[in-house]
Amino acid sequence: MRQRKSGAESHALTGVRVLVGRARHQAGALSGELRKRGATVLEIPFIEIHKPRSFKPLDSALTKLDGYDWLILTSVNGVDAMWERLRGLGLTNKNLKNLRIAAIGPATKKAIEQRGVTVDVVPKEYVAESVVRSLQRRVKGKRVLLVRAKVARDVIPRELRKAGARVDAVEAYETVVPKSSRARLRSVLWNPRRRPQVVTFTSSSTVRNFVALLGEARASLEGIRLASIGPVTSSTLRELGLGVDIAAKEFTIPGLVEAIVVNRTPRKKV
Repeated sequence: MRQRKSGAESHALTGVRVLVGRARHQAGALSGELRKRGATVLEIPFIEIHKPRSFKPLDSALTKLDGYDWLILTSVNGVDAMWERLRGLGLTNKNLKNLRIAAIGPATKKAIEQRGVTVDVVPKEYVAESVVRSLQRRVKGKRVLLVRAKVARDVIPRELRKAGARVDAVEAYETVVPKSSRARLRSVLWNPRRRPQVVTFTSSSTVRNFVALLGEARASLEGIRLASIGPVTSSTLRELGLGVDIAAKEFTIPGLVEAIVVNRTPRKKV
C-alpha cells in the first residue's frame, strides 16, 4: 500500500507545468520537490538578492553583540549575509554564545543550525505575527537585534517595542527586480507550448516583482493558477488584484508543493 501511494505521489503533477520565481540560487529546493511529483518546472527568477548599499549598520551591530539579549533572523538570505559579515569582521560563533536566537521558520532554523548555532525559538506559524506572539512576553527590558531585508514589514520591531523591548532592525540584503526576466516571462506566458498552469509565490517580494515584470500584460494570466506559500504572500497577491487560487496550509516549501498537488486541477464550476 505504501509503495502504491509513493508511486502515485511521484506522478501526481505529471503533465502540470509550474513556474518557479524564486531567486536563482534558491530555486532548487522548490523545483526539486515539484519534479519529484512529476511536474515540468520552468524557472524564471522574480527576485535577485543584492548586498545593501552599506554594511555599516549591520557591522556596527555585530561588533556589539554582547550588548544584545536576542537575535531574530527572518530568512535564509539574512543568515547567509550575517555569517558572511561575521567572518569578514573576524568574529565567530563564540560571539553569539550569550544570545538567545529566534528563527522565523524551519528553513531559517536549519540554515542557522548548519553553522553550529542552537535556535531557541521557532514560532508555530512562520510569519512575523507569530514571531511576535512567541517573544512578546520574553523581551521586556531586553535588547533585540533583528537582521532582515532592506524592504520588510515593520510588524516585529513595532510590536516588540510595544512589549518593552529595545529593538535594532538592520539590513543584511535587499531584493531587486531582475530585468533580464521580463522578456523571458512574457515569452513563456504567451507561448501555448510552454505556458504554465501554476505560478508559485514564496514571498511578498516575489509577488510585487512579478507584477513589475508583467507590466500591462495581465491578460496573459488568464487560466493560470496562482499558488501562495502563506498568508502574507496571499495578502499581497490580493492587494495587487491577482487573487489566490492555491494556498499552502503549512507555510513551507513542502507545504506549498502539497497544496499544489491537492489542488492540481481547477474545481469544476457548479
